[in-house]
Amino acid sequence: MRVAVVGATGLLGKALKDHLEAAGHTVVPVSRRPLPGGLRWDPARGHLEAGALEGCHAVVNLAGARIAPARWTEAYKQELRASRVEATRLLAATLARLARPPEVFLSASATGYYGHRPFHEVLDEGSGPGRGFLASLCVEWEAATEPARRAGIRTVLLRTGPVLSRQGGFLAPLVPLFRLGLGGPVGDGQQGVSWIALEDWVRAAEYLTGSVSVEGPVNLTAPNPVTFREFARVLARVLRRPAVVRAPAFVVRAMFGHEMAQEVLLSGQRAVPKRLREAGFRFDYPELEGALRRVLG
Repeated sequence: MRVAVVGATGLLGKALKDHLEAAGHTVVPVSRRPLPGGLRWDPARGHLEAGALEGCHAVVNLAGARIAPARWTEAYKQELRASRVEATRLLAATLARLARPPEVFLSASATGYYGHRPFHEVLDEGSGPGRGFLASLCVEWEAATEPARRAGIRTVLLRTGPVLSRQGGFLAPLVPLFRLGLGGPVGDGQQGVSWIALEDWVRAAEYLTGSVSVEGPVNLTAPNPVTFREFARVLARVLRRPAVVRAPAFVVRAMFGHEMAQEVLLSGQRAVPKRLREAGFRFDYPELEGALRRVLG
């Protein structure tokens, strides 16, 4: 199988590239910084070497500037939108024009689509979007894939939750604090964390390239989300440290800016992978403690 991975230098893109190559697939990395055997694109200028995408079985789009922990100035919000919405629109339109388009287009999204919801509300792929900048960004991000879908390419929207990895993402900045005994809940700790282990994420992405009946949104989350309070408790137990230092909401807002702190750090949701499980995918790490012990060794 020949797969193009857009954003191949990021946490998810690199992990997926390595996983696919280890499984014997050919990977064409697409990034702003050219990689061996790959191609360069410049979405800000509308530049993409379309010829190298001809004949790929799958294209996986993981491009996008980091949501956190940067402050959401108006300029940075424009960068977030351009790196997701405009870049995805360019890619989808390019795929739609190919003489030999891919069979499947997997395009990143996020559980931020659902906005902030109370933890008792269980969200699957049929749940509607939430409110706020991040939710509206995800709605636009997903809609930008429409040219590919209209061209008959099976399009899958990867609504990814916080990914557990030592190399980056949600977990990496927390571990040093917890090792020092400075970890604990953020805000009231009741916000949902719809986490997924990195190993399960890459396996799920590969699985979806061959699941011909699956299209549209798919929650890439483990089947057992937790509150941030529970997440902190389990992480502390795995690291054999206390989890008693709570970060008050007003401190978090002061450090990271009100909007980003409120929508990313103090908000959450309980998103479950209904469609992924219906498709027959089996998680290696369905429980948080097992996932953390695997990730942290």
